[in-house]
Amino acid sequence: MLQDTLTPLKPKLTGHTELRVQRNISRDVSINKGNIVSNGAMEVTGLSARVYRNGYWGFASSPELGDKSADEVIRSASKNAEFLTSRLGTKAPQLSVLPHTRLTTKSEFINTDQKPLLDFAKELDAYIVKKFPNLVTRRVYCETDAMEKVLVTSDGADCYSLIPRSVVSVRLTVEAADGAMIDLGDAFNDGPGFFTQRYTSPELLFPQIDALYENLMKKRDGVYANAGVRDVIIDSALAGILAHEAIGHTTEADLVLGGSVAGAMLGKQVASELVTLVDFANTCDGAECPQPIYVDDEGTVAQDAVIIRDGVLQSFMHNRETAAKFGHEPTGNARAYLFSDEPLIRMRNTAILPGKSKIEDMIASIDDGYWLTRTGNGQADLTSEFMFGVNMGYEIKNGKLGKAIRDTTISGVAFDLLKTVTAVSDEMTWNSSGTCGKKQAMPVGMGGPGVKCRVNIGGR
Repeated sequence: MLQDTLTPLKPKLTGHTELRVQRNISRDVSINKGNIVSNGAMEVTGLSARVYRNGYWGFASSPELGDKSADEVIRSASKNAEFLTSRLGTKAPQLSVLPHTRLTTKSEFINTDQKPLLDFAKELDAYIVKKFPNLVTRRVYCETDAMEKVLVTSDGADCYSLIPRSVVSVRLTVEAADGAMIDLGDAFNDGPGFFTQRYTSPELLFPQIDALYENLMKKRDGVYANAGVRDVIIDSALAGILAHEAIGHTTEADLVLGGSVAGAMLGKQVASELVTLVDFANTCDGAECPQPIYVDDEGTVAQDAVIIRDGVLQSFMHNRETAAKFGHEPTGNARAYLFSDEPLIRMRNTAILPGKSKIEDMIASIDDGYWLTRTGNGQADLTSEFMFGVNMGYEIKNGKLGKAIRDTTISGVAFDLLKTVTAVSDEMTWNSSGTCGKKQAMPVGMGGPGVKCRVNIGGR
């Protein structure tokens, strides 16, 4: 068991040293039109050390476990830190001393093989092809992954964590009357856990697949949006990616130091008073978040980072080093994807908090606009300028839903968009089906309510 690998090595840690053993597993199956097109399995285990000397980090890693390997990576990490000091010379603020932390998550490791995923995917595919024979293509994807970590530090941290995640996604394609191929997909992901824990029966997903097909048919007969700045309601999926990509990244403290637009906005009004945005550590409204982080990969006990409160930019997300530079408390946002990765400031579960409005009332308040319900890919930069794909939505005419719309985009500057928010719905949902690509892949949670605002929407 990984829990037993590092505790005997704590006497080797001097100065400021972190020693981490990590195992990543991934299993996935993909079926396209009844054919198995991927059937993959991955497991990576290794050891890494990080040493802080005179304001600089030295890092080293090895795929070998044990005392000898630990000695080697600690020695190499120390030499790397000393080399940087010899070349750069300048001392940065010293790290604050953390309280001794002992923490073990309650998750149980379940080493799922390929068969449950393959059987589940085949049964979903059989249901789809039998019930919806008019489809041009259909794709079913099942995945389970997990990050298991043991961390000991010279501060006295001795922590074990296990974060499993499972996803089932379905994408359907149909031909429209004009010959266009119209597709729509959805990911059915409702929380952390191994595959056999989260998905006990394919039949439980049949109603969601039926709803996906119904929306696809509406999109097939839909219209193109009229381009321009419009009143819209961005539903939870879009609100989540907006919170993560366009706001979250600009408030990661390492990117603030790198020139993010948010650096000059701390303490200022950056959004409507209706907007509060939080990067949750592990729990939201009494329930565990999709990516529950109780202690980060530096040994910091994770706490929520309230980024925007009532429209005012309150804080950034920190690791220990940036917290020292800003004179703030570390928030526990240091995360590493593989044993061979250094911890970076990463989001955990980022969301706009729900408000008090009802979606139906928000729709009724719009004379000519759109309800945007599903997103595809998207991107943003450190100015908070963004462009996101919209894969599903509806016209709003005189306060009532009209026809579905085909694929389009929304674009703008996120901090400008947030200032136009006039209503926030009272319900929110989470999603954790994808990964964030900041230098290294990382599973993240994102979510939100429906948000009424003005945004530039693309046309045909």
